Amino acid sequence: MTKKEKTGRKLVAQNKKARHDYHILDTYECGMVLTGTEVKSLRQGRSSLVDGFVQIDGGEAWLHQAHIPEYAQGTWTNHSARRKRKLLMHRAEIDKLDSKSQETGHTIVPLAIYFKDGRAKVEIALAKGKKEYDKRQTLREKQDTRESNRAIAAARRRQRAQQAQRG
Repeated sequence: MTKKEKTGRKLVAQNKKARHDYHILDTYECGMVLTGTEVKSLRQGRSSLVDGFVQIDGGEAWLHQAHIPEYAQGTWTNHSARRKRKLLMHRAEIDKLDSKSQETGHTIVPLAIYFKDGRAKVEIALAKGKKEYDKRQTLREKQDTRESNRAIAAARRRQRAQQAQRG
């Protein structure tokens, strides 16, 4: 792999459900302790974060229930798909996350797994659960902005068509 191919950010998996179910308060970028077959499986673009969550245990951050399927060409060295994985963060960040996650209704969820400059990273967020009416309100706002953008685009198309007929 050349140096040019390693630079940049290549998204592997994204947790869209987390943004729907939680208010995102703060985000962090962490490294992960992975085995070789996990990295190869991620490079094939296979992973799921839907059930994933982060837990602080003994002063260390752990990613639980993130699904990285077994590597097809792996042998006895293959990993288990849903094992817990250690996250690499600064001590101050871990302590801050631990204290804030102890508050009622707060949790730590993974948002994305990606490769940054050839290294596997996970983006995690301190989040607070949304109520059902918050979810409906968010969907309604998205739908309203989408409709208004469509109306503006249609008006611009009509305006261009009228100008084309005149001139």
